[in-house]
Amino acid sequence: MAAVDRFYLLYREISRSCNFYVEALAIVGAWYTVRKCVSLAFNTYSMLRLHVIPKLGGEVDLVKQYGKWAVVTGGTDGIGKAYAEELAKRGVNIILISRSKEKLEAVSRSISETYKVETDFIVADFSKGREPYPAIKEALKDREIGILVNNVGMFYPYPDYFTNLPEDMLWDMININITSANMMVHIVLPGMVEKKKGAIVNVSSASCCQPTPMLTIYGASKIYLDYFSRALHYEYASKGIFVQSLTPFVIATKMVAGISVASKRSFFFPSAEEYASHAVSTLGLSTRTTGYWKHAIKFTLGERLPEWIWAWFAMYFGRITRKEALTCKVK
Repeated sequence: MAAVDRFYLLYREISRSCNFYVEALAIVGAWYTVRKCVSLAFNTYSMLRLHVIPKLGGEVDLVKQYGKWAVVTGGTDGIGKAYAEELAKRGVNIILISRSKEKLEAVSRSISETYKVETDFIVADFSKGREPYPAIKEALKDREIGILVNNVGMFYPYPDYFTNLPEDMLWDMININITSANMMVHIVLPGMVEKKKGAIVNVSSASCCQPTPMLTIYGASKIYLDYFSRALHYEYASKGIFVQSLTPFVIATKMVAGISVASKRSFFFPSAEEYASHAVSTLGLSTRTTGYWKHAIKFTLGERLPEWIWAWFAMYFGRITRKEALTCKVK
């Protein structure tokens, strides 16, 4: 009996000494829960403000807010073409820049006839280093450029290991994905600053969310665009310039034709037209966005994954896609 009493007294002493820690843990748990609830509420509000409210309200007058003309690089296919059409639908005149004169003429004519806006085009091959920019600068010098969309980009034919990539492809990836954005901003931005209004949209990629093996150079080039956009916005926001980094996941376009699962439109792989209609609605609202609500969910989840899990999945799907592409090549 005495042993039981001693145990009971010991238990009471231990419980009394632990009460402080239990209460402290309860406070920490409550703080964590409140913080997560507030974060969830804020993220939900942000998503609604960005992807739902603009669709319900009236369209923003982009011409009044930014200017009469928009320049779209890589504007004859995919996202670039769809984004140009969406801007034209809102009354913005369009200047397309790409390397195929035939495609430029056809798309320029189609936009002009369909949306009753002025259009123009500039033939330029962004893979040629410094070569195309003097002509572009000359062609744009008398235009009131309100919006610049740096969309031109180069993707892998299929995911592959770095040492398998040809040297020419490495240079092209740098010139097309990185140099073009730098130089186009350098040409257009002074005029925007002078007018104290303008918007720059740099099309990055969700591959900037985490390191993505087997798309190493592509992902690194898109991380550059994302960083460049965000830093540039801080530099020039006070001068009336809005800079946006678009970070979409895969969109069903010709660029990803080598990835069979992504080459056709589906729930998470929108068409370029569907994507552009959402992305344009976010202009002026968010400096960094996927541009599409379904992609925003994936990006949020992707950012919270441990890096090794993201990399493992990237390697897994990269190897499968590579094997599939090489098999098709042999056939």
